[in-house]
Amino acid sequence: MSESAGPRGTVHCADGVEVARGLADESVDLVYLDPPFNTGKRQERERTRAKRVEDGEGDRIGFGGRRYETVRLGSRSFDDVFDDYLGFLEPFLVESRRVLKTSGSLYLHLDYREAHYAKVLLDQIFGRECFVNEIIWAYDYGGRPKKRWPAKHDTILFYAKDPDRNLFNVDEVERIPYMAPGLVGKEKAARGKLPTDTWWHTIVSPTGKEKLGYPTQKPLGVLKRIVAASSPPGGLVVDLVAGSGTAGAAALELGRRFVLADRSEEAFAVMRRRFDGEAGVEFRGLEA
Repeated sequence: MSESAGPRGTVHCADGVEVARGLADESVDLVYLDPPFNTGKRQERERTRAKRVEDGEGDRIGFGGRRYETVRLGSRSFDDVFDDYLGFLEPFLVESRRVLKTSGSLYLHLDYREAHYAKVLLDQIFGRECFVNEIIWAYDYGGRPKKRWPAKHDTILFYAKDPDRNLFNVDEVERIPYMAPGLVGKEKAARGKLPTDTWWHTIVSPTGKEKLGYPTQKPLGVLKRIVAASSPPGGLVVDLVAGSGTAGAAALELGRRFVLADRSEEAFAVMRRRFDGEAGVEFRGLEA
């Protein structure tokens, strides 16, 4: 890595704003923020595993008709309720702008409840001219209410510290298949196309290997796209509300450094397990 004087990654069990205040001005290439969405509910994810049973009385059927019993391992949860959500969010955004390099980017990941209010706040802090994209991450999972269109997307607001100097690695973004390859010719179809501002990507499967048991874990594929596009090799990626640490995992895989922070002890425990054994990753807080 070109800037590898320090650790490859640092994980803090601490308030993200306080961690940001310990970072130097214009020292960060990319800030990704995935704060609680202010749903007004308690977010909870139950952890289970399937145990093979021989008596034919299990509650699940697998390959070849084998029966399994669902064993509850516990749950992780947090309260997602804020009386003043923008007041909660503002110091994260102010500190993010301060630590970003002039070529740096902010990606703020929200849902439909707060995205529009947050954009007005971002326009005030970064400047309206620094708005680059509203990215829609669309998926197809979960309940389907009968009195409205089912909400199946998140919004990611992309801002540049300086829109004239913003880094965007268009050639490092993994291309995707054309929806109608027969209309573009064999050469273009084989190369694929650059993703647009609407990203179709599955959520983290509740039963897949990627799942860590954290309620709002984001897919590695979504974060790899952001990190590849908006940070240089060896650059520094920061997530101040890190949750399960997916931004850090994407940074490691793509040869970037990272700083992650979350005040939740549950989130910190998940990240310790996620990065356990990774050379050059340090943990700060609690017993660490």
